[in-house]
Amino acid sequence: MRRFFAPSENFNEQNITLNVEETRHLRDVLRLRTGENVQIFDGAGREFLCAIKKIEKKETILKIIEETAPPAPESSLDLTLAVALLKGEKFDLVVQKAVELGVTKLVPLNTKRADAKSFGSEKKLTRWRKIIIDASKQTGRAKLMQIETPIDFAQFTNSALKNFNEANLLLFAERNGGSFSDVKINEKIVAVVGSEGGWDDTEIDLARHQNFQIITLKGRILRAETAAISVATILQHRFGDIH
Repeated sequence: MRRFFAPSENFNEQNITLNVEETRHLRDVLRLRTGENVQIFDGAGREFLCAIKKIEKKETILKIIEETAPPAPESSLDLTLAVALLKGEKFDLVVQKAVELGVTKLVPLNTKRADAKSFGSEKKLTRWRKIIIDASKQTGRAKLMQIETPIDFAQFTNSALKNFNEANLLLFAERNGGSFSDVKINEKIVAVVGSEGGWDDTEIDLARHQNFQIITLKGRILRAETAAISVATILQHRFGDIH
């Protein structure tokens, strides 16, 4: 069954309206026709079986048949993944895989050794949000992963205790950290992953001062994008729904 995204403001009691981009995909790429059934998710966790009622140039009108369970449930782990900015397609890959792995929120970080800077943030956010929608369609998630505007590492760590109350605060570093086995079970985790060049000593000290637990994974030297994906996978396996 083909899946499409429509925000909640495009819903009424009986119908859902698809925007011009989703309409173009439905009509021109998939070549669906009036009367065919499709699945719609609203990005907030709800999924609906619908019938195509009318296809126009800039919008598609769908009739709601019934609300259904999303193909993929949300993880029990509320996982925020904060990752140092990476160049081009590397960060795009992290965004895509974070959706697939059930991450709740992704925060791009400006760090001292980040491979990229946050110039053109709005354009990047637009691209990342499209990746999130496309990945959600494919993976069956009905709740869109949140993505934040890039933020400086110091600002993020200084506000973490207030913004992520009762969460485990973890910073994964290539040195000076404890074992993963020291991480306590929690349904809410903030995991921070650095750039290809690693962390500056002052950043590790700042994180530790702000009650982040420093963790060093043993055995492999990973590229930055691989490290971010691996950390999300390990945490979902240990505390979430990947078994």
